[in-house]
Amino acid sequence: MERGEAAPPAAEEKGEEEDDLGYRLFPDRNKKPQSFLVRSLFTFHNKCQLMLRMTLDTNPYAQLLLDAMKQSGCTVFNDRHFSCENCDGCVSGGFDSATSQIVLCQNNIRHQSHMNRVVTHELIHAFDHCRAHVDWFKNVKHLACSEIRAANLSGDCTLMNEIARFKFGLKGHHQTCVRDRAIRSILAVRKVSKETAEKAVDEVFDACFNDLEPFGRIPHSKTDAKRAYRDFQNRDRYNANL
Repeated sequence: MERGEAAPPAAEEKGEEEDDLGYRLFPDRNKKPQSFLVRSLFTFHNKCQLMLRMTLDTNPYAQLLLDAMKQSGCTVFNDRHFSCENCDGCVSGGFDSATSQIVLCQNNIRHQSHMNRVVTHELIHAFDHCRAHVDWFKNVKHLACSEIRAANLSGDCTLMNEIARFKFGLKGHHQTCVRDRAIRSILAVRKVSKETAEKAVDEVFDACFNDLEPFGRIPHSKTDAKRAYRDFQNRDRYNANL
């Protein structure tokens, strides 16, 4: 989750306090949809739509994930599966498993590289939702696993992004970044203690960190992502000839 890139779905009860499933961060989810004409008048919405189209058309991270989901029987359609909305100030995007829709926070995503990263992060959640029986609502370990994979594979923890956050490290810094961001994501959408989030992440970390599908590697840069995309396409061609 990039400052709250999260799946509003998952939550579990904590005492008698009712969990809102993270939807408080995405207030437009509960509003009546506005007409295209009304939405088109807002600059944020137009800019969000243009940046989304650029990501889907040119970003190798997103293109690989879209192809992988199509191969898994979950074809993604722009108008159906993406929604540019206003969100809480602490979040950039989320995956709503109830509607199989990715929410893009048009008031918080201001530049193309950020859009690329948010779309990739949320498409990893969507890919996990497509390929596995993820219990977003009740099983915090399932959420932890998907958040680990999203932080690991989306570019959230690249060296340049970490430097921009004024975070520096040597050996094991990537793993530390992935763990920290997964914990933050869980705490943003689940009313659980930090100890519970940390325990869930630590219990599944090794298995989920090493689950590199559909990339086959950790893409540390756009060049890595392009190579992974080519390898994925070649893998498809090889399998088709078997």
